[in-house]
Amino acid sequence: MQFKLKSVSGLQCAVLIPNSYRLNTLQDALDLMVEVQSLGADSVELSASDICPEFFDLKSGLAGEILQKFVNYAMQIRIRGDFSAFGSRALRDFIRECNSGTAIHFIQDPMP
Repeated sequence: MQFKLKSVSGLQCAVLIPNSYRLNTLQDALDLMVEVQSLGADSVELSASDICPEFFDLKSGLAGEILQKFVNYAMQIRIRGDFSAFGSRALRDFIRECNSGTAIHFIQDPMP
């Protein structure tokens, strides 16, 4: 795992360097949170391409499990990517709902 630190809305954010870690399981998310906390960061930002495709299939339950841990441990998460490739209306609604809160943010950003 490699990070660069930046300030986002007054919080210290650890930005995961693309391709330095892959989020596949709930344990991967917990490991990521521990590492981010050890850096003194309050939030983490990562690319959607560094998350397994099952995360974006809401029927798998993986997104709910992982994101609930971030909420439980009071750590903000920002997921940056091009979500238009995922055609699910449920996912679009989920992203909109998450973005209306303060803990989870999906940032539409076409990846190079």
